[in-house]
Amino acid sequence: VQLVESGGGLVQPGGSLRLSCAASGFTFSSYGMSWYRQAPGKERELVAGISSTGGRLNYADSVKGRFTISRDNYKNTVYLQMNNLKPEDTAVYYCRVQIKDYWGQGTQVTVSS
Repeated sequence: VQLVESGGGLVQPGGSLRLSCAASGFTFSSYGMSWYRQAPGKERELVAGISSTGGRLNYADSVKGRFTISRDNYKNTVYLQMNNLKPEDTAVYYCRVQIKDYWGQGTQVTVSS
C-alpha cells in the first residue's frame, strides 16, 4: 500500500492550494478517504472525509466553506482544494484510508506573508 501526498507549499493568507493523494496497492474505490492535519505542538485532527463513491462528504467546522474534498476513482486519487487559506491552516497534511487506517507521509502547508 502506498499513499503519496503532493501539492503542499508556502502560500500567502487568502491564497489557494490543491493537495493530491495518489493511492496504490489496494482497491481505492472501495474505501472512504480522509485528510488530516497536524500543526506543531498540536494533535492530529480530521479536516475532511469522503465516502468511497464520493457521495458523502464531511468537514471540520474550521474549514467548512473554504476547503473541498473530492476523489477520482479512475485515477486512484483524492484531492483537497483549499481556498482562502489562513495562517492557522499551517500544518502537515496527511491522507488516510478509512477503516484500513493506512496513512501517507504528509505534505507541508505553510500559510504566511
